[in-house]
Amino acid sequence: MGFLKGIGYNFRGFFVGLKTWRLFFWGLLRFVVVILLAIVAASLIFAYHQEILDMIWQKPSSHWILWLWYLVSWLISLALFGLSAIFSYLVSQIFFSVLIMDHMSRLTERQSTGRVEEPEKISLFSLFIYLVKQEIPRTTIPVLLAVILLLLGWLTPLGPAITILSSAIAAIFLAWDNTDLVPARRMNSFSSRFRFLLGTLPFHLGFGLPFLIPGLNLLLLSFAPVGATLFHLEKDNGTSNSNALTS
Repeated sequence: MGFLKGIGYNFRGFFVGLKTWRLFFWGLLRFVVVILLAIVAASLIFAYHQEILDMIWQKPSSHWILWLWYLVSWLISLALFGLSAIFSYLVSQIFFSVLIMDHMSRLTERQSTGRVEEPEKISLFSLFIYLVKQEIPRTTIPVLLAVILLLLGWLTPLGPAITILSSAIAAIFLAWDNTDLVPARRMNSFSSRFRFLLGTLPFHLGFGLPFLIPGLNLLLLSFAPVGATLFHLEKDNGTSNSNALTS
């Protein structure tokens, strides 16, 4: 599975989602949830921006260094905005979006093959707990790792290389968060799913690369479960099933 094929599945799932009203509704709902949580998180953080800044550095009385204080204030505002975006994404992903993602994946599989392959029927609460358990290592740890690498990139001479590496890691794991929906639902072991990721790194890098484009990434992430599910179905069957999704 190559790099270009990964990009293709990403955009293919996006356009299929736009043309299928059920998928469009759930994708739009996921988009709205992320945006609303981002607004709430940003509002809370900026409401206490001055208090946070005073804890770090109180406004100096000297006009000679006042310009530096304003620069630090601007940098802190930028950092807080980034943290609020990351926080809102993680919260929405673990407690809200994971259910929407699984539902979109099920819709895609059912409309494509006529059924959903899963070992057993479980209650909604049990399903939620199971999905959260899968989502924590799949999303939280990789995102935090990418943030740590990004911070190291700012503090070391290897900054450009580390920044590229952290971006690639974020793209790969954002892609895997979606392509892992079908294997996780089929109760495949975590080790086998992780080995599959390692064996298809170029594909996942291609699938996840568009998620790094600001603005567009929120839209593509909202419909990414569609393309990821089509990828697994067609990999398993060796046939194209997307025509069934146009109704």
